[in-house]
Amino acid sequence: MILPVIMAGGSGSRLWPLSRQMFPKQFLTLSGDSSMLQSTAMRLQGIEHAPAMVICNEEHRFSVAEQFRANNIPNSGIILEPVGRNTAPAIALAAFTAVKNNDDPLLLVLAADHLIKNEPAFRQSVKAATEFALAGKLVTFGIVPTAPETGYGYIKHGEAYANGAGYCVAEFVEKPNKATAQAYLDSKNYYWNSGMFLFKASRYLDELKTHSPEIYAACEKAIANTAQDFDFLRVDKAAFEACPDNSIDYAVMEPLCSSQGSDKVVVVPMDCGWSDVGSWSALWEVQDKDSNGNAFQGDVISIDTSNSYVHASHKLVATIGLEDVIIVETKDAILVSKQTEVQQVKKIVEQLKANQRSEWQHHREVYRPWGKYDSIDYGKRFQVKHITVNPGAKLSVQMHHHRAEHWIVVSGTARVTNGDQEILLTENQSTYIPIGTVHSLENPGKIPLELIEVQSGSYLGEDDIVRLEDRYGRKDEQV
Repeated sequence: MILPVIMAGGSGSRLWPLSRQMFPKQFLTLSGDSSMLQSTAMRLQGIEHAPAMVICNEEHRFSVAEQFRANNIPNSGIILEPVGRNTAPAIALAAFTAVKNNDDPLLLVLAADHLIKNEPAFRQSVKAATEFALAGKLVTFGIVPTAPETGYGYIKHGEAYANGAGYCVAEFVEKPNKATAQAYLDSKNYYWNSGMFLFKASRYLDELKTHSPEIYAACEKAIANTAQDFDFLRVDKAAFEACPDNSIDYAVMEPLCSSQGSDKVVVVPMDCGWSDVGSWSALWEVQDKDSNGNAFQGDVISIDTSNSYVHASHKLVATIGLEDVIIVETKDAILVSKQTEVQQVKKIVEQLKANQRSEWQHHREVYRPWGKYDSIDYGKRFQVKHITVNPGAKLSVQMHHHRAEHWIVVSGTARVTNGDQEILLTENQSTYIPIGTVHSLENPGKIPLELIEVQSGSYLGEDDIVRLEDRYGRKDEQV
């Protein structure tokens, strides 16, 4: 049986302002009607597999769970990384978990933030790789290159197997310069390194123990002491923090192929319209375009504009006389860049962080396990939020040291605990919560609860929340 392992970590800063630290690109809907994470899980339809196992950062756990729930996608568990330690340890956690469950499945390792346009071709390559993986090979998928890309690593293939479905791996090579990339393309002996793999859980652990014993030992210790937290599996934090930070390529694959290549590693070609969507220009390249070479999303009007990408999230965006530009509009930020300069977006994010601005980390609209809130206005001593509480959901029982709150229900029904009182509020009704008063908010109804919250006080930060009870395991968290 194939057990998909979807790696959903990462911050995706190269797609700012749409991608933020707390809502990175794997959660975005960049093509079609589903997010990149949802699309990764759904493209497995047609392959016999167990529900996917997901590995993500602790701070993204509720976004992962909600995206699976929203599309009725089952999962085999969500493993939380207390800190990021790259792909080799992440895959080791999945492998140890699978073996710990008295099973030795084929792990199909996938990134949650890749775009694949030809899904039947993807599934065909996975099926072709299964025979090799069952025989104990470590399979990597090589993307058939279409251009001399300098942003990808490459895999050189060696001798073909008799069935014609794969090749021995001659070597893994680093990101090349333009001339070298062109030589790779011309030789037809190289593939782009996709970062997708298929192998038995036990085989991966065997090779990890041989070539990266420190990672093996740290992950073995981390998975030996786990705690189930609702839908999430928490590993031993201290053990995992002590784990070296390394990719599967450096930790396992390259050492296996470092001398004369290896018959333990197989590359299976994949020609599926793949992109890792590593920049706005990369997204423009894979999008459908109009007769002027433009790719537009949202409400866009253009005059004499060509070879450009415009993403309008909430407002009308109008362009005149532009060529080779990227424009991305969100509620709280707008990016305008030359196509050739989009890699510098990371420098913008670095400046935002250095200036302690929130736009690198959060959208104006912030998702929580109970729903979401949108900070629609703020000033020196006030903030106004539009809050949506999902049916049956409840915010934590909490209090604030520095702010009072006024809640006005717009639609739905709210069950409110306000000090010693418990009251029900419906449309156009409101309540006032003084500073220091213990309170909670719940939606007991069948439709979303919409309300306006007006905060006032000397300090309005999200870390002024003292949680006394919380059904989502956040009692000791500040936000």
